[in-house]
This record gives sequence, C-alpha cells and structure tokens, in this order.
Amino acid sequence: MPATLSSLLDLGRLGFDTIIDVRSPSEYAEDHLPGAISLPVMSDEERARVGTIYKQISPFDARRIGAALVARNAATHLEEALADKPGGWRPLVYCWRGGQRSGSFASILGQIGWRVERLEGGYKSWRRLVIEALYDTPFPCPVVLLDGNTGSAKTELLNLLPAHGVQVLDLEGLARHRGSLFGAMGPQPGQRAFEGQLAHLIADLDPERPVVIEAESSAIGACRLPPRLWRAMAAAPHLVIEAPRGERAGYLARAYADMTADPVRLSATIDQLAPYQPAIRIAEWQAMAGAGAFKDLAEGLMEWHYDPRYARHRARSDQKTTAIHAESLAPKALPALAAEVARQITERMQ
Repeated sequence: MPATLSSLLDLGRLGFDTIIDVRSPSEYAEDHLPGAISLPVMSDEERARVGTIYKQISPFDARRIGAALVARNAATHLEEALADKPGGWRPLVYCWRGGQRSGSFASILGQIGWRVERLEGGYKSWRRLVIEALYDTPFPCPVVLLDGNTGSAKTELLNLLPAHGVQVLDLEGLARHRGSLFGAMGPQPGQRAFEGQLAHLIADLDPERPVVIEAESSAIGACRLPPRLWRAMAAAPHLVIEAPRGERAGYLARAYADMTADPVRLSATIDQLAPYQPAIRIAEWQAMAGAGAFKDLAEGLMEWHYDPRYARHRARSDQKTTAIHAESLAPKALPALAAEVARQITERMQ
C-alpha cells in the first residue's frame, strides 16, 4: 500500500531508512522532500525524449521506451548507490505524481526483497502540504523580531539563542543570503526549495512558545517570504540591539571576510550603490576597499547608506520596541548578549 502524508512531519514519523527521488535531476534541483537523495530513473534528456514520443508518435511507444530507460538506469543504481543496502532496508520512493516512474522503480526494489513503499501523490502531495502551511494557515507562533542596525550581530546572536531554550527561525540561513547587496553566500535555493524547507521548520515549532526571527524585508535576496509569515513579522514586537557604530564596523569586517577576500566581487558590489550615493563617495569607498581599510569602509557604508535607511523604515513603523544596549560586539561578548536577549524573551512569556 502506498505511504500517505497528512502533515509535513509525517516523513520523520514514518521512519523510512532512505527517501528516494526518482525524478529527473532538474526536478530534484528545483525542490525535493527533506533528506531525499536523487536516483533518477530518467535523465532530463531522456524524460524530454519520452515526452516527445508520447505526443508525436504514441503513448504505447513512449511507455515501451520509457520502461527500457527506467530498467537501464535502475540497474546502474543497484550496482552503485544501492549496492550496500541490507535485506531489511526500507526505502520510500516518489516521483512527480506517484505514478509510473516511482511505481516502476519501487516494483524492481520490491522484487529484490526490500521493504519499499511508494509515496501516494508523489512530490505534488508534499508540495500541497507546503502551500497549505505557508499560504492558507495563520503563522502558528507568537513572533519576536530581533532587530538592530547593520552590523549588530543579529544572525550570530539568533543562532546562540537555542542554547538558552529559545526557538528561532533563521531565514537568512535558509535563503543563504545575509539580506543586503553584500549578503550573498553562494547560490540561493529556488523559491520552491526555500518554501519547502521553511514549511518543514515551521511545522516543527512549538505553537505555545514565541519564535525569534531576525527583522527582514519581504524578500531575502531572491527568496520571497510567504505573506502570512511576513504579516506576523510586521505585527511583532522588536528587540533592538543598540551598539556603537565602531563596534558594528569591526563586527562587519569580521563577518564579511568572504566578501573582503574577493576584491573583484567587493568592488562590483560597491558600484551597485552608485544610483543611491554621489560619485565621490563611491570613489572613496572603492579606495578604502583597495587599501584593505575594511573597518573604515564598513563605517562609511553604515553612516551614509545603511543607518539612514534603517532610520527611515523605523520612522514609518509603530511597533513596540525594546532596546538592548551592547557596548561590545567582540566574539567573547556575544554569549552574554545572547543570554540577555533570551532573558528578555523569557520575561515576555511570563
């Protein structure tokens, strides 16, 4: 009997040893179930070829050729990726709709003797649950936003909070982006992949406890926040980290070492600020970057670009804010600062 999903947490509860995505590599790359491995029974090119035969020649010919391709690719997986699986191995197999691709592969695995199950409805059944969780259901927890001007160590503090029993949602970590022009951390996930991971994390939150989220705009790089989450964030109280600009500049110079280690990327990013800043200031920032004066550069960026933008945004907001003063953002000072943030959140729960 096929396995069915009634909630996003069912995958963990069902206890499968391995989750196998048999769709094509491009389908898997766009999004897949959490923890799934890719063992495609047809490549992208093979899938396109079978689809063309189905439309232009006949469904029978498409099924015959598709079956041969599935058998050939399945044999490769059996000889390579699955060669060490024991007799009691229990995999879950899925494709796009839970149809022929997953059914064919599951049949082969079952004939060997493995305790294989196929996901009813395939990837689409998972995606339906993601859409329901993010777009049709109110956000489940009270939200507290961790706020502060650029360089306030918000992300690092956020990730220290679970050690104090505080639940958090790290949106920048999911989006692989630090939320500014300088914030790229490698390729971002596609929107579907971002939403799938986000929905899974939200489903695992305790609705009786607040969740701390870093203050963000409605998009983090190319990843857009679902409207219900964004509305919950917009209505949330803010804990604002207030630190001297010099401390923030020093923190940025440390935290963005990946950016400063790439002079070409740093220079190109500074140039993207040209529509918002006078040419003479852009030239000064480029000179600082070229001289390795990264703390001075960070301080200038904050003084003339980022701090004014934060001030304008806060002037339009009427949300309740609580300031947490930090004299230092040195690495050794952050654990105590995180403890203070956790204390403030705990007081809100009482």
